[in-house]
Amino acid sequence: METKQIDVLILGGGVAGMTAAVYAARAGLSVTLLEENACGGLVNWTRVVENMPSYISIPGMELAEKMAEQVAALGVEVEEAACIDAISLTEDAKIVEADDVRYEAKAVIVATGRTPVLLEGDDCDHVHYCAICDGSTYKGKRVLVVGGGNSGFDEALALLDLGISHLTLIEAQDRFFAAATTQQALAERPNATLHISTSVQELHQQDGRLTAVTLAHGDGSTSTVECEGVFVFMGQKPSTEAFAEMLTLDEAGYIVTDDLMATSVAGVFAAGDVRPKKYRQITTALADGTVAALEAEHYVRRGGK
Repeated sequence: METKQIDVLILGGGVAGMTAAVYAARAGLSVTLLEENACGGLVNWTRVVENMPSYISIPGMELAEKMAEQVAALGVEVEEAACIDAISLTEDAKIVEADDVRYEAKAVIVATGRTPVLLEGDDCDHVHYCAICDGSTYKGKRVLVVGGGNSGFDEALALLDLGISHLTLIEAQDRFFAAATTQQALAERPNATLHISTSVQELHQQDGRLTAVTLAHGDGSTSTVECEGVFVFMGQKPSTEAFAEMLTLDEAGYIVTDDLMATSVAGVFAAGDVRPKKYRQITTALADGTVAALEAEHYVRRGGK
């Protein structure tokens, strides 16, 4: 197994991870970034970003690509689709093994982000978690969107723009949580139906294809709607299972840090959606990545103190 000794190892290539890579590389440190999927994280799943300073409006994937280009231009070693086999994070040694390479780092920044909460009983090929990725398949068809937050409404609008014939959106709680302007935009679409206090009871399939969904309503009634695809946006959970025995996590599984992104292990920092925080936005991820990288630099320069 090849061994690489580096200053800073970043786990996760979302906004926080790529921001940390930019700052660490500009500080003259040797930096490697490992991403299990594609760089960009949840930004890749965002149809359009309109709250990022310097851009009035930009597709999420394009924003992620621009960030990745900057990271690459700074000479950061980026490994996408990295298969991480082992992680050991202690004050004395920080080792990660991935794709037959043993990375020995002076400091580590965990920015593994969050993953979607799955729909219970998700054993159907027609249940999806990204409208941008899979929505075009359902042009001219009927779909169900599960989740009444910003993601659910944004992705519902994206699906309708792709040519979905009819869309039903449901929220299990007794109100929607998306921004008022987004709620209004979807409510004005003639081929969209919205329900609160509603959840999925059963998926109906025939010959391996989804045909309908039975919905359970808050008043105890049920209804069945024709449906050929389901898109789920019920929130996210932190991708921190690998660190449960090494770092202090809160009850929800988020990595506990101080205000300077330091974790319970000296030389290990966390940034972005893996931290417990009230607001999870691109701009807050940028801030976390910045602070984590600056603190990692100080830790490396001080010789691990």
